[in-house]
This record gives sequence, C-alpha cells and structure tokens, in this order.
Amino acid sequence: MKLNLKRPLAFFDIEATGTNLGVDRIIEMAVIKLLPDGTEESKVWVLNPEMAIPLEVSLIHGFYDDDVKGKPVFKSVAAEVAEFLDDCDLAGYNSNKFDIPMLVEEFLRAGVAFDLKGRHFVDVQNIFHQMEQRTLKAAYQFYCNKEIQNAHSAEADTRATMEVLLAQVDRYKDTEFIDKKGNKTIPVQNEVAALHEFTNLQRAVDFVGRMVYNEAGEELFNFGKHKGKRVEDVFDVEPSYYAWMMNGDFPLYTKQKLKEIYERWTATKATRPQQPKSTQSQQQPAGSGNVDKKPFQQKPFNKQPFNNNRPQQQQQRPFKKDEPAKPVDGDMLQALANKFKKS
Repeated sequence: MKLNLKRPLAFFDIEATGTNLGVDRIIEMAVIKLLPDGTEESKVWVLNPEMAIPLEVSLIHGFYDDDVKGKPVFKSVAAEVAEFLDDCDLAGYNSNKFDIPMLVEEFLRAGVAFDLKGRHFVDVQNIFHQMEQRTLKAAYQFYCNKEIQNAHSAEADTRATMEVLLAQVDRYKDTEFIDKKGNKTIPVQNEVAALHEFTNLQRAVDFVGRMVYNEAGEELFNFGKHKGKRVEDVFDVEPSYYAWMMNGDFPLYTKQKLKEIYERWTATKATRPQQPKSTQSQQQPAGSGNVDKKPFQQKPFNKQPFNNNRPQQQQQRPFKKDEPAKPVDGDMLQALANKFKKS
C-alpha cells in the first residue's frame, strides 16, 4: 500500500520524562519520513532531558538517568530536527495530544522557529479509536496481524504506527462512517488532507485543548469558569484573565496562541467607539429619584481644639441616637467654654 503524498509525511514518536507539557522533557525521538516517491528517511535522537527521570516512567520506556548522561540536550539538536521536519506533514499515535505539543514546547524553549501553519497532522490513534477503539499493540495485531517487537521503543512504535496507518487506509477506503450528528462520510481516504480532517476531532487551538474553535471558527475557552465562552468576550469583562493564564502553569504554545488572540483583541478594541463617561448619569431611568439630585459636596471641616484631658475612648465613640443623655459634668462644661470663649 502506497500513500498518495504531495509532500513528505513524517511519522514520529517521543519518549519523555512524563506527560506534563510544561515540565517534562524529551528523552528519545524517532522519525521516519515517508517521501512522495515511496522512499523513506529515518533518524533517532537520544537526549539528556536535564532532569531526573522518574522510576515509574523508566520502567515503561527503559531509559534511566545513566542512559542519558553525556547525551546532547534538545537545544543543541533543535535546528537539526527542525530542518529534518521542514515541509513535512506530521503523523503519529496520539500525536495531536502529546507528541506534537511536546515537540513544539521544546522548540519554543530552545528558541528555534518551527512553523506549524499549513501542515497537516494525522493522528493514527484517532482513526483507530473511532473505527475500532483499541490500543497500539492491539491495533498492530488487528490491522497487521503482527506482534510489536521491543514495544515502547520509540523506533519500534514509530514503525508500527506507520504500518498501521497504511493498513487502515487500505481497510477503510470504502467504509462509511456516521458521526454524532448523523452525517455519513467515507473519511479514511488515501489523502493526507482528509486524514487530517478526520483525526483532528476537537478542533483545538493549542493542541492540549485549553482553547477550541466553534463552528464559526471563533476561539472558546475549554476549561475552568469561562468554559464555552468566546475568548475575546472574556477579555471584554475580565481582561486580567489573560495575565493569570500567562503567569500560570500552562504550556508555552497555549500562551503563544493566547497572546495572538489578546493582541488581536487589543487592536480591535482600540477601533471601537468609546462610550462617554457621563452617559451613565445621563441615562438614569425616569422616576429613579436621582434626576433632580445635586452633586455631592463635602462640607468644610470644622477645626476644633483637641482636648487631651478627655479619655481616648470617649473621643472616638460615635453618637447613638437612642442612647440616653448623660448628666452634665465638668469635662462637658470645660469643652463648651473652650468652644465659645473669645479669642
């Protein structure tokens, strides 16, 4: 089975220190680049993540701290990786949720430009989960009738992923699919653009899905107290939400996309007509009782001599209307005398 490619399609898989995009780092990355003429190129990078590898993660992919000592850090190979993936569409297993956003985070930390615009992303897992709903191991067995040798090795998983996609395209080329809205299509086609459309289900703005597009192509928040609201509408009523997210523990790519929306919102806000400040007082509803009221004027402060002889508690005590009058004493008479004596 040969894919109908207009440009290279890079299958890749990442092994990392964990799954937290804002904290974890890449340990191993394998890429198989399938060219339009059917030939392929491949590369594997083993990297020093510059952090300890948790034991529970090492038990999964087999990389321990000693295995990465002396290995290059991602920043030192970032330009090489970007060049190898230049002009490639990207494919992987669960790549839309993990591998692509993890790779983008590393590029951003390294300060190496990696433009995603115009690329197609084919997530083999999404085809599989929608059509069969199984794991990669089961997918390889189901579609290719093979067992993965050396599972959880990036290179083995990458090759298995590539073979599964080829088998999926062949198996489902004439299979009808009915989505949640009842629309019938034949989505698994020998065309990367069609596979991109079928495997990008959530229409995420930032890969991890903190923001998503609605049917009109507008960005919505997809988490927290503003879930389901247009991002620009939230900026209108709570602009500080932008600063909160930019200072929070969100992936760098999420912050980058948020900044783009914020700058667009700021530019359009400057062109909107501003409502005069006096409008609120001019639009008081009839009968509100506020129409004839004069502006508040502060009364002049009446300076009086301070009587150090009076207890502090008595000076600060507020007058209470229903409190019974106190009998006249010497302090009160002295205060009256001081108030009315001639200067």
